[in-house]
Amino acid sequence: MGRRTDALTGPAAIRSPGAVAILALLLAAAVPAAMLVGPYPLSLPQVLAAVAARLSGSATTGDSVDTVVFAIRLPRVAAALLVGGALAAAGTCYQTLFRNPLVSPDILGVSAGAGLGAVLGIFLSLPVAAIQGMAFAGGLACVALVAAVAAAVRGRDPILVLVLAGVVVGALAGAATSLLKVLADPYDQLPAITFWLLGSLASIRAGDLVPALPAVAVGLVPLVLLRWRINVLALGDDEARALGVEVRRLRAGVILCATLVTASVVAIAGVVGWVGLVIPHVARMLVGPGFGRLLPVAALLGALYMLVVDTLARSIGTAEVPLGILTAAIGAPFFLWLLARGRRSWS
Repeated sequence: MGRRTDALTGPAAIRSPGAVAILALLLAAAVPAAMLVGPYPLSLPQVLAAVAARLSGSATTGDSVDTVVFAIRLPRVAAALLVGGALAAAGTCYQTLFRNPLVSPDILGVSAGAGLGAVLGIFLSLPVAAIQGMAFAGGLACVALVAAVAAAVRGRDPILVLVLAGVVVGALAGAATSLLKVLADPYDQLPAITFWLLGSLASIRAGDLVPALPAVAVGLVPLVLLRWRINVLALGDDEARALGVEVRRLRAGVILCATLVTASVVAIAGVVGWVGLVIPHVARMLVGPGFGRLLPVAALLGALYMLVVDTLARSIGTAEVPLGILTAAIGAPFFLWLLARGRRSWS
């Protein structure tokens, strides 16, 4: 009897112990390539000369190459790596926690809440930093509301209650966002709202990464330290309790950390879908379902994927393509392929 390969949930058909090293090498090659590509193309000698001038302190104020490299490209590349890695890691945690391959980082309403917070900030004509802060607070507030609803409902499957509460709260946040879009100024606020909701790194500056980096680190470090417990939790609540894991406390901690990671990057990049849904599946195909191996591979793969997508977004046309459009255009067909592959392997 042949081994069953499940494209969505089962063990991977491909095992690669060196997956982390391979992805790290690919990232090392992709980062300088991304620095060269864009509406203002650069050559590698130009970039190296700008870096050398900056390191030696001889950089010229107002130099166009120096401005493009350090004020535009470098923060954007760093943001793409951070956003992609964070969303993929959060998606991996949610899928493992809920034991469901269709779960993504916005399952508990964090993306809808962050979108509502940002839209409200734009509607009130607040500065960019305040808009990002409101997006972050909105994402956390929605998940806190979901957790409160789940705690109030007793005698039901806690995972099912969390998912259903997330769907309801996300729908309410989406309705409030739609209302604000109707009330917004159609010539000024509405275009900004629409563009933000589609996701973009076009306006990223180095200062935007300062609050996001520590927030992502605070969320990811506990997930890495508790990786073996999370792996046990994937077996089911009863099995995890039998092995000494405090299921409710661990589940709450994982949700809190994954939500913090997601809200931090959605606040600076907007709503970018499909990354946290598709990338964990690809990582599973490489290293299998073990959470300890899966988390770093998914994070590196998500960072590489987002860097490639963002590079395409700013280079395939005269006008920049929003990230949400590209990730959907790539992720949806790929997910359909996964479904078809899984169906063939089941038959």
